[in-house]
This record gives sequence, C-alpha cells and structure tokens, in this order.
Amino acid sequence: MGRQLLVLVLALLLAACGGRADKDVSVVIAPGSSLKAAATALEEAGAVESASGFLNHARIFGASDPIKPGEYEIKKGMSDGDVLALLQSGKTLQRFVMVTPGMPSIVVQERLMATPFLTGSVDVPAEGSVLPDSYAYTRGEKRSAVLARMQEAMTRTLAELWAARSSATVVTSPEQAIILAGIVEKETGKASERRLVAGVYSNRVRTGMRLQADPTVIYPVTRGKPLGRRILRSELTADNGYNTYARAGLPVGPITNPGKASIEAVLSPAPTRYVYFVADGTGGHVFAETLAEHNANVAKWYAIRRQRGEM
Repeated sequence: MGRQLLVLVLALLLAACGGRADKDVSVVIAPGSSLKAAATALEEAGAVESASGFLNHARIFGASDPIKPGEYEIKKGMSDGDVLALLQSGKTLQRFVMVTPGMPSIVVQERLMATPFLTGSVDVPAEGSVLPDSYAYTRGEKRSAVLARMQEAMTRTLAELWAARSSATVVTSPEQAIILAGIVEKETGKASERRLVAGVYSNRVRTGMRLQADPTVIYPVTRGKPLGRRILRSELTADNGYNTYARAGLPVGPITNPGKASIEAVLSPAPTRYVYFVADGTGGHVFAETLAEHNANVAKWYAIRRQRGEM
C-alpha cells in the first residue's frame, strides 16, 4: 500500500507542477528528439517553466513512454504532466488548407503561397488536376508536397469514379469528364440539380448543340476568377478553344477544379429531355425542352432582375 500511495502522490505532484504558459503556444518537436531536446524546445516556447524542472518531473513519473515528433499546441495553464502526456500521445496540432469545389488553379496556387508555415513555392498547377477538399499539413512542410497530395487525390478519385461510370455519360475519357464537370460546377451550386444540369449539357453534346456556358467565355479572360462585369459581345464571339458560344463540343481543357459530386454528375447524368435552363431568382434554375419555353423563362428572369435593379 505504501508504494502505491507514493506513486499516486508523485503522479499528483507531476500533474500539478510546472506549466507556466499564460497563453496557448505551439511547439515543434523534431523527429528523433530526445526528452532533453524536447524540454529545451518547450522552455524556449514558454510552455514549461524550465527544461530542467520538466525533465525532473518526467523522470519521477511517466518518462518511460517515448515522445512523438510533430507540432503540438500547449494550452494555457497545462501542467508538466499534461504536456508530457500530450507529447507521448502524438496528438499533434492539425493545420488545414482548403480547396473549395470550383476553385481555379490560379487561386489554388495563391492559397498555397499564402498558407502560413509552409515552405518553398509552387507554380500554378494544371487546371482540373486538384481535388477540392481540406488537406492537413505540418509546420515546415513543402508546398510542393501538399500540392502533390491534392493532385494524387484527384488522380485516385477520378480513376475510381471513371471505373463506375454510367453508360449514359457522353464523355469518352477521364479528361473529358473533368472538362464537363468543371462547367457543371460553375453553372450550379445546388446539389439537388447537379445531375440535371449535367443531363442538359449531355443532351447538347449528344445532339451537337453548342453548350453556350458563360463560364467557358470567362475562363480565357480571368483564368477562372470572377469577371466582375458583364460579358462583352467580343468575348462571346471569340473563338479561343474555350468559348462554347463560338463552337460546339467541349472546351479544349478544364476551366476549374471540379468537386467529386460534379464529376459523379457528368458520369451519371439525370435522364432528361431538357436542353435549356436559366436562373430562377432563388439560387436554382428552371429547365425547358423547347426554345419557346426557354424564352418565356428568360423573360421571367429578366423581369426579376429589373425588379432588383440589376438591369
């Protein structure tokens, strides 16, 4: 009983001792660091009162389990015992960089370059090569390594989705799937109508109609960033390989990085006879089979815009 009581007392002392941080701080424990090196890093960051004190407390109780490398967040008021347990747990600080669906590659590059604690630089990746998602990274990691994970995720996901594609899809290659998915991504942010929008464009591709998608006009002008003004007539007639008003078929390349849901939509489009759609004023669209129906829907949309003072 005496020895058990001693262990308990020592544990309580360790839990209560040290830990002078008056605010949350982050500490990087380098791979291969000894407990002594970790203690020095903790003291320099202000996470413990002293390296020697932390080591003494750790040797009394709890030092048998190894510490793990990584970046740790030491919360305000944590004791030496809490800090030691955290380093032994391997529960490192998680940092994330997010790529949202429909983010063009020029913005992906800008976001990576602006992300703190990454190192090195990256060029603008190939359009459509990055899978939108949240990506964890560690302090000091290379930007090129994070970008590689983003591109590997797209390669892997696209291969899986392509293998499960429906016979109803009009695209004939994974590359075409990314191109058409990018248009769907830009044309609707409403999950419930993604497959229907994909169905409309699939019908147009199938029958040789021009896609007439505004985002394909904007892409050569801004590389996918918002245009910030109305499209010019000269831009609508420009035959640059991307403009789907100027020629039928798909653009020569992707216009953004589409999300998984949009890729799934073009690989399994909704069965429909619709070939037209226009905004309905609520964030969604109204669809039509004939040009007469579509013109009536466009007139309603223009009336809504005039009422809002947009025209």
